[in-house]
Amino acid sequence: MNEKKLNNPMRRIMIDKVVINIGVGEAGEKLRRAQRVIDILTGAKPVQLKSQKTIRDFNIRKGQPIAVKVTLRGKSAEDFLKRALWVRDNKVANYSFDAQGNLNFGISDYTEFEGVKYDPEIGIFGMDVNVVFKRPGYRVARRRLKRAKVPQRHRITREEAMQYMRDNFNLNILEVE
Repeated sequence: MNEKKLNNPMRRIMIDKVVINIGVGEAGEKLRRAQRVIDILTGAKPVQLKSQKTIRDFNIRKGQPIAVKVTLRGKSAEDFLKRALWVRDNKVANYSFDAQGNLNFGISDYTEFEGVKYDPEIGIFGMDVNVVFKRPGYRVARRRLKRAKVPQRHRITREEAMQYMRDNFNLNILEVE
């Protein structure tokens, strides 16, 4: 590979954001307990997500709050990701990476985090962790004026995201078919 291409700062991969989501499926006390779990783990205030449509079989009405999420960026995102990967023993399956290079995995119980004890008032909650990667220059797709598409050669591939996680977080990627 070309030495100039390897040292190009615009090709550097970084973490854009980490989104933690807990879906409860109902409003009320259970949703407030899920908010407390996210607050304990991240120190950030979660937002409520509302259902998009009515599903009679699950007793869900359109506009009813059914989940909570929080978006972390910068240093807090990296710190939480290190803690979340520690819970998973720094192992994820290869299917956790999508075609755009994003990483998605689940944690079945919040009490598995280091230093967090079980609280009988809260109960047991699992969560989804989504990691979005970016390169410098991705802003052109989201800015208001002179918006443009990110070219294919500048997008992050699945293999590049896997290599980034191996190098920076000592992640073991299990080959599952």
